[in-house]
Amino acid sequence: MDFDTPLFDTALAEAWVRAIAAAVEKEQARLTELDSAIGDGDHGSNLQRGFGAVLAALDDLRPVGPGAVLTKTGSTLISKVGGASGPLYGKAFRAIGAALPDPAGPADVAEALAAGLDAVRALGKAEPGDKTIVDAYTPAVAAFRATAAAGAALPEAAAAAADAAEQGARDTVPLQARKGRASYLGERSIGHQDPGATSTALLFRALADVTAG
Repeated sequence: MDFDTPLFDTALAEAWVRAIAAAVEKEQARLTELDSAIGDGDHGSNLQRGFGAVLAALDDLRPVGPGAVLTKTGSTLISKVGGASGPLYGKAFRAIGAALPDPAGPADVAEALAAGLDAVRALGKAEPGDKTIVDAYTPAVAAFRATAAAGAALPEAAAAAADAAEQGARDTVPLQARKGRASYLGERSIGHQDPGATSTALLFRALADVTAG
């Protein structure tokens, strides 16, 4: 591991979670609007409540390592967020946290993010193309891995992942939902961007922002 490059440590893990909370707060209305079109209309409010609880939990936490921050984040989301997003994001963060060494380089973060994706797919039984979180998360992990494998530092890998996640979210618009509440709409789900993929893109953009400094 090259210690001259930025590493994912406890402070950066907490900064990432706080940046996600700020992004969710800012974009809550948009997430709700997207979810109102093809879901229950509560995605934005659920995430806002969940990450509010996460911030309160982190204020009381004295974590040892970045994994502890993300594991606590995941456990809090599972306990505080209703709908599908709490368990899915909660399991993802717990898996990421469990996989992270302290501190972590780009390749370590790539594999931890991949563990989070595996947890999401195992719980939701979703594949790329199903119009879910997975459609943004999968290309993000691929981009992070490829960029890190090419020798890039953490900020560059995170930026590549964020770009890929945002494109993945946009690419859900023409898809017909095959999982979750949106699948009940059949062809009527076509033409709408998936709210879960959109919030996933927020998550990766927050990571890019905090690693950029």
